[in-house]
Amino acid sequence: MPLETPDHPFQGFIFDCDGTLVDSMPLHHLAWVEALRQHEAPFVFSEDDFYGSAGMKEQDVVRQLNKRHGTSLDPVSVDELKMEIFAKRIPELQIVRPVAEFAKSMHGRFPLAVASGSAEPTVRASLEVTGLIDLFPIIITPERVKHGKPAPDMFLLAAELMGVPPGECLVLEDGNSGLEAAKAAGMQSVFIPRSLR
Repeated sequence: MPLETPDHPFQGFIFDCDGTLVDSMPLHHLAWVEALRQHEAPFVFSEDDFYGSAGMKEQDVVRQLNKRHGTSLDPVSVDELKMEIFAKRIPELQIVRPVAEFAKSMHGRFPLAVASGSAEPTVRASLEVTGLIDLFPIIITPERVKHGKPAPDMFLLAAELMGVPPGECLVLEDGNSGLEAAKAAGMQSVFIPRSLR
């Protein structure tokens, strides 16, 4: 299934990582479930809950879960354990072929960037193991901005570093918070459905 993009002469392309460039979402969900189980969370973190939080910072997800379930899980330790569990499974990652092929076809012709809600070491390791790291000189993660997705900060910083006006950037995203962030940044976006993986 080929990737369809809007008919516009875009000057730069910004890609989410998890679920967009790499098919990491099932592994992330497994890592979440295991981390929450080890922290004795009294609720089930369903696949729907997980996909509904796509693109958000891990610690913000824990805060949201605490609010929803009246729990007091420590966002930092859940996040650290979740990342540790996921890191061990990074070698299993595969690319999302249509998106990766599109990125390769734009490489060298237009500036490319990654803007991901995951921590930078996780993003770099995911791109390295899938052979995509050399396509992306610019990698934006939550550590580099004041507000993560759905705020526009990450995409605006990516555009600035690419030297491209926000309105001339196309965002490729699989999460609602990322699509909202793109809209807030004044950028067009393409939704990457699960069926594309």
